[in-house]
Order: sequence, then structure tokens, then C-alpha cells
Amino acid sequence: MPFYHDYSDENAVILYWKYSDDDEFNVEELIEPENLEKAKDYHPKKLLEHLMVRKMLKMLLPEHKILYKTIGEPYLWPDSAHISITHSFPFASLAVSKNRVGIDLEKISSKILRIKDKFLHESEHIWTQDRENEVDLLTIIWVIKESLYKVHLSKYWSLKSHYQVFPFDVNNLSEIKCRVFDDFFSHDFTAKVFKIEDFYFAIVEEKRDLDN
Repeated sequence: MPFYHDYSDENAVILYWKYSDDDEFNVEELIEPENLEKAKDYHPKKLLEHLMVRKMLKMLLPEHKILYKTIGEPYLWPDSAHISITHSFPFASLAVSKNRVGIDLEKISSKILRIKDKFLHESEHIWTQDRENEVDLLTIIWVIKESLYKVHLSKYWSLKSHYQVFPFDVNNLSEIKCRVFDDFFSHDFTAKVFKIEDFYFAIVEEKRDLDN
């Protein structure tokens, strides 16, 4: 498994890897007993994605494992840190942080134009509609909102109505303002986005002052 990049900072360890045909995995060693039966039915590429994430975890916290809540949210056991995972073959990424963290990656594709009305906030339509780089803009918004959802999880919220990304320049993706909100509150965040080959990769971290 070739190392691709380390996006770690003072709060989180964030590793990003790319699959290689030379990689070797022991399924029973890497997949948790609680997840093993389900993993047997995975598509081969999906299984490889899960194995890459587990191999990264073994590098960082060899005595820990990834389990899932009933709503599908992954968590670390023993519960010593927050995690976020994302994968889209041939890439996989794992974040381990003392604060809540969300990561997401998505391949750049014009297919996203078909679903934009399902996740774009009304304000985002104004500055993305019919732009020459609309596919890039939409893909970046998507990975940011997916990352926000992992930080501020609620199955009752929609990416369209309760998540907002403010205008940004595709040539400067290091600090993109975004927020999660409803009629009673608004939590502001700053996302970092990286273009990796034909994918966009987003990182959203919760800051300590959000808990105050």
C-alpha cells in the first residue's frame, strides 16, 4: 500500500493512501469480528477500501477497532478519539482526532449535475449555475457538506436545507467557509479541500471553542 499523503495537523492524524496491486491484506486479521460476516458480501473493490482503512488504523492504534452505530456512523473502540473514514477506489483515508472531524472524497464527474438540486442550498445556485467550472464547484461543495455531516451528524437534516458553503475560488481551497444551521442555531466551520488526481478531498475539523 503506497503512502500517498499525510494531511495531519496539531489536532488530527489524517492519512491518505492509494491502492497498489502489490498490496497484501489478511481479511481475518484486519476486519473486526463484528464486521467480518458482512464484509464477506462486499464487492472486491469495496472490501479493499475497508482493508486499506483498517491497515492505516493498525499503523496508528494497533489495539483499536472500528465499529458502527445503528445509524451507520463509525466509531473507535476503545473510545479514545474521534474518527472519520472515506474511500473511493483506489483511494482511502482515515482521520483520528481529539475533536470531531469529517473527511470525504469524491471523483470529479459531470454526473453530479444530475443531482445538484438535491444538495445545493438556494444561495449556492446563484454562484455555481452555468459556470465554466460548475462540475468542480459542485464536487467541492459536495465533499464539504459530506464532511460537515460527519462532524455534525443528524439523520433529520438535509444537505440542501441545513448545510451551506460560501463562495470560494477553486484556485484557493485552503480555507472555505461553511456552516450547519437551522432556525435556532448556526455553527460555522472552515473546510480544507485538496485536488488529488481526479478527486477532491475535504477535511472539516471541529474547534474546541465550539463546545463552549
